[in-house]
Amino acid sequence: MFDQLKNMDAREVELPDTVFVRDIETRVFQGIVLQTLAKISGVGLLEGNLFDSLLGREIESVKGIYVEQDQKKHSVEIRVEVNIVYGVSIPEKAEEIQTRLVEEVSRWTGLHVASVHVIFKDLITSGESVLQPDGTASPIGEFEGAF
Repeated sequence: MFDQLKNMDAREVELPDTVFVRDIETRVFQGIVLQTLAKISGVGLLEGNLFDSLLGREIESVKGIYVEQDQKKHSVEIRVEVNIVYGVSIPEKAEEIQTRLVEEVSRWTGLHVASVHVIFKDLITSGESVLQPDGTASPIGEFEGAF
C-alpha cells in the first residue's frame, strides 16, 4: 500500500479535483422559448399563456412547451405546441420557429439543441387576437396583408 502512495503525484492530495456543475431548470428554457416565439409573427401559444408570461403573471407551468435535457450529452430536446394564423405556410413557419429556437437556446445556454419538434394544434381565425413581434395583440384581420 505504501508503494502505491509513493508513485502518486503530491498535487492530487494538495489540490483536489474541482467539479463544475451547471444545471438549468425547465422554466429557464420555457422563458427563452416564450421570448423567441414572441418575436415570430403568425403564431401563438395555447390558451394565452404567452401573454401571461410576457406580462409577468405568476403561472405554475407553461402549457405547450416541453423540454428534456440530456446531462451526459449536454443537449436539450424541445417540443413546442402552437396555434397558427390561418393563411400562413405551415412548413415555412415550422422552419422559422425551429431555426430561431436553436439559435436562441444555444446562444443563451451553451447547450446543443438535439431536436425541436413543432406541433401545430389549432388555427387562429378572424376575430381572434395574435401576438405581434412588438408584444402587442392585434386582431387577425390586421395580419392578412402582412403575409
